Amino acid sequence: MIEIIHPPELKTVDESETLDRLVVRYRNATGPGMAFMSKLGQKADGLADYIPKGAQQGLHTATEKALQTAIKAADLSHRVLPDEDARLTRLVAAAMGAVGGVGGIGTALAELPLTTTLFLRSIQAAAKSEGFDPKADNVRFDSVRIFASNGPLNSEDSDLAFMATRMAVSGPTLQALATQVAPKLALVFGRKVAAQALPVMGAVAGASINSIYAKYYREIAHVHFGLRRLAIETDQPIALLTQKLESRMA
Repeated sequence: MIEIIHPPELKTVDESETLDRLVVRYRNATGPGMAFMSKLGQKADGLADYIPKGAQQGLHTATEKALQTAIKAADLSHRVLPDEDARLTRLVAAAMGAVGGVGGIGTALAELPLTTTLFLRSIQAAAKSEGFDPKADNVRFDSVRIFASNGPLNSEDSDLAFMATRMAVSGPTLQALATQVAPKLALVFGRKVAAQALPVMGAVAGASINSIYAKYYREIAHVHFGLRRLAIETDQPIALLTQKLESRMA
């Protein structure tokens, strides 16, 4: 069971207000920037032509390694820099994306572990701000699991169903979880790498995509862990609260 670091004071929780706040978070995640990402996602097949066959085959492995590296690095980074500035994270992500796009496929793939770490750290920071301990096993599992949500390069609306999935402490290790999440993340990152490989526009595309990614994953994490907290505070099943949130999104 996931526990809140600082239990709420004995007062009535305003469920409606909390759900409304999470709706705003969700819409922020899937806002104007998603129109650009959706168009890019629809052109993914054409963009993929810019990736050499060898790099395409190695993308899954590169993504899995990047995610495994990020799990370790994000944990260490919290010890050095416990707090996170969301705006600074987006700026750093944009800078990394620009650098990754300068040298085409090579630098784009080399950038993956760094940006994945940054995204995961941002997800964990959102968990902390919602009252959870980012070092707790369940929170770490959930943080990685969020990468399995439809990413910002998906042309379809993001799937809320993943929020109802509860990872148990006795479940798979983080490395095993990374292996399960990697295929879906590789699909999303493949489009990102392809966009960064575009002649001339690679750096601009990389900066824009990374900035949107950083915002997306952080806001989705707020929704995810906000629902978790509300479930604890109101003693309701997470699946029921997910349905309530979905009805508000209709």
